Amino acid sequence: MDTDELSNEAYDVVIRKAEMFHHDLTLQFGVLASDCKDEDEYLKEALLIIKDWESDYELAVDKIFYENVPEINIFKAVLRELKKAIIKIQKLPMDKRTFEEW
Repeated sequence: MDTDELSNEAYDVVIRKAEMFHHDLTLQFGVLASDCKDEDEYLKEALLIIKDWESDYELAVDKIFYENVPEINIFKAVLRELKKAIIKIQKLPMDKRTFEEW
């Protein structure tokens, strides 16, 4: 799938929040979409990748960010916010989510 196929709600809490923090983080979530068949899988995978990053913040920072590397404490806080927002979207029934019409 592509990030354009995400609901507005999922796009806002993952892609836009990541972009507000750092473009390099956005790229990670964008690439993730190409490996997923639908939004539910994407949100599950997003949580798994966050869990992986949380297991070794220093390694994650080294792998994700190319320039303007954020402080680890700020990165940790952003991941907590993202995780909380993703879980909230997962609880929202699909028929309550909105999509862009092309």
